[in-house]
Amino acid sequence: MHELEPRILYEDNHLIIINKLPGELVQGDITGDKTLADTVKEYLQVTYQKPGNVFLGIPHRIDRPTSGVVVYTKTEKALVRMHALFRSDDAVVKTYWAAVDRLPDAEEGLVVHYITRDTKKNKSFATKERRKKSQEARMTYRGVAASKSFYLLEIGLLTGRHHQIRAQLAAMGSHVKGDLKYGAKRSNEMGGIHLHAREISFIHPVKDERLTVTALPPREAIWDYFVSVAAEGNQPSRRLGE
Repeated sequence: MHELEPRILYEDNHLIIINKLPGELVQGDITGDKTLADTVKEYLQVTYQKPGNVFLGIPHRIDRPTSGVVVYTKTEKALVRMHALFRSDDAVVKTYWAAVDRLPDAEEGLVVHYITRDTKKNKSFATKERRKKSQEARMTYRGVAASKSFYLLEIGLLTGRHHQIRAQLAAMGSHVKGDLKYGAKRSNEMGGIHLHAREISFIHPVKDERLTVTALPPREAIWDYFVSVAAEGNQPSRRLGE
């Protein structure tokens, strides 16, 4: 069995959807590090005995320290159609989980900011006022559970901006566990941050039927606790808002 197989969430002739680990690159960057795309290509080449270069389309990406659902395409036809879906703000329903150090003032709501990207710092800033070259960023959130030190937020990503969730949460005074770049007090021992692309839902680009794929977070104490609360309806150790 190929090392990637336990992390394949869905596969057919057109798509392959993977549960990305924190720290993995979706596609190549200036670091030259091996990417998840490289691993997926190796899997396809070995599993289906494909000679030469293997086609793999990359219609979207998530940040390197983030874990969770990543969609790749196995055909150009699917790639073109998935690009079109991702360009539309409402065609792809994206749900994230974030473990944060502080609950926002309201336990749920719709938040709208304007995102300004600083390419030199590879960082984005979220403000209530529109700035030059800024882009509107919208997301919903709701508090789901609390542990002794962190809160679990479920986030509906309505637009796709650079570091959007991380920047918007920081602007709200909530910091993703381990995310030093956006205000967390300390890094995670194993690297990465506690932001997870939990679920994605869209109309299949070829089969024309709804596809919904859900990914478990990495095995780790805080994630394991929040998964148990969500799955079994357990009472959190501290109620939201206290």
